[in-house]
Amino acid sequence: VPVIRLLLLILPLQCRAQKDNVVQPQGDVTAAEGEAVTLHCGYNSSSTSPSLYWYRQDGNQSPKFILSRFKLDEGNTEEHFKERFSSSLNSDLRSVPLKIQKLQVSDSAVYYCALRPTVTGNNTTLYKNLWSKDNTILHNIH
Repeated sequence: VPVIRLLLLILPLQCRAQKDNVVQPQGDVTAAEGEAVTLHCGYNSSSTSPSLYWYRQDGNQSPKFILSRFKLDEGNTEEHFKERFSSSLNSDLRSVPLKIQKLQVSDSAVYYCALRPTVTGNNTTLYKNLWSKDNTILHNIH
């Protein structure tokens, strides 16, 4: 059974205040093809209605938008990811975990969780922010 490696980076993009951030308590996770995996993302926000975003980066390509969540299941999911990727924003627990069903070898990538405000419509700035020196590596899924 092929082993799938996912790397999860969690970061706040252009936060308004220091208490606005995303956090990840877990370390490495191991998963095999066909399994389901949940990538956890906790957050702290001064906003009463925060917006959380998930991105995926394959190899040297630019990060790709997976989904956004504003309240519970409200938000958008990119068509390509709708079948196997899901998330719900839990404001009580301050979390927005990303669940990936039926893992495929092609899911091996770097995953990012970001807290609004996030760069929109400007991939160059997004890419720069995602690779800033303040990023924390939080998940390694093997």
